Amino acid sequence: MASGSSSRSMESRTGRSMQRYNAKGERLVAGVVPLTEDRMYVLLIQSTRRKGWVLPKGGWESDEDCMQAAEREAWEEAGIAIQIDYDLGDILDSRPPKKVSKEAPKALYHFYEATVLREEADWPERHKRERQWFSYSQAKDALASRPELLQALEKSTIHRM
Repeated sequence: MASGSSSRSMESRTGRSMQRYNAKGERLVAGVVPLTEDRMYVLLIQSTRRKGWVLPKGGWESDEDCMQAAEREAWEEAGIAIQIDYDLGDILDSRPPKKVSKEAPKALYHFYEATVLREEADWPERHKRERQWFSYSQAKDALASRPELLQALEKSTIHRM
């Protein structure tokens, strides 16, 4: 989703038939740390499975590169057009083994820092997700139970206040 693209699909991709996995069987997940231009705030979205806030992220599929997957997830889950600024690298899923199952194998996350160019009123997952801007300290608290997401936030250039 290049910043100039206007013909976006209003359907979220579903299922994992095109999901990428690495040689260790880890699900490859692409995500973004979406920041305001001044780097004062990060946009978090409501998780659909459990109450709480998360960064926009999702499966990296076989017909796209990792950056395209991150841009797609930002659009589908948060309704934002973004400009990717930095590659924040890989973060391994640190959930304890009992929380990982066949349906949700361990994941290898790859995050990018991005500037939010536009927030759209209408986006694919608008009926099941809220979005909200958080300061660094608010986001740190909101992501406390998700160490992999907190690590992505910590790698970003957000102003720490």
